[in-house]
Amino acid sequence: MTEPKPVFPRIEPERQAALIDKWTPAPAATPAQTTPAEATPAPSEIAYDDFQKLDLRVAKVTAAERVPKADKLLKLTLDVGGDQRTVVSGIAPAYAPEQMVGKTVIYLANLAPRKIRGVLSQGMILAAGGDEVLALSGLDRDVPPGTPIR
Repeated sequence: MTEPKPVFPRIEPERQAALIDKWTPAPAATPAQTTPAEATPAPSEIAYDDFQKLDLRVAKVTAAERVPKADKLLKLTLDVGGDQRTVVSGIAPAYAPEQMVGKTVIYLANLAPRKIRGVLSQGMILAAGGDEVLALSGLDRDVPPGTPIR
């Protein structure tokens, strides 16, 4: 007979403390402390016509890989409704390449292409956060790639 093994392996106390620190916000030192959203001033207003110029679309990540010699960058291949686009995104500190494949994201399609670390980036995906990526912008149900967002 073999020795029984636990269904849920024990997490060492040091690892547990590191995970708790990573996933919980730091306690406020004083009630006057602001959150990042409060600390960031709102950008100037734009006209509705300016907003209409943005071509936001649903995209599905079909491939993802790290950009060589760049700790923060992932090269993503997106299905945008029959077409494929490549986007370089600074989300590597928050997402591993294998986590990204299959995700549905919001894609800014009409951003002028730009070469980043030798890779032509053909747009941008939307994510929450300032200097630090907190989460990807997403949808609350399945929508086909290429669907316009308004």
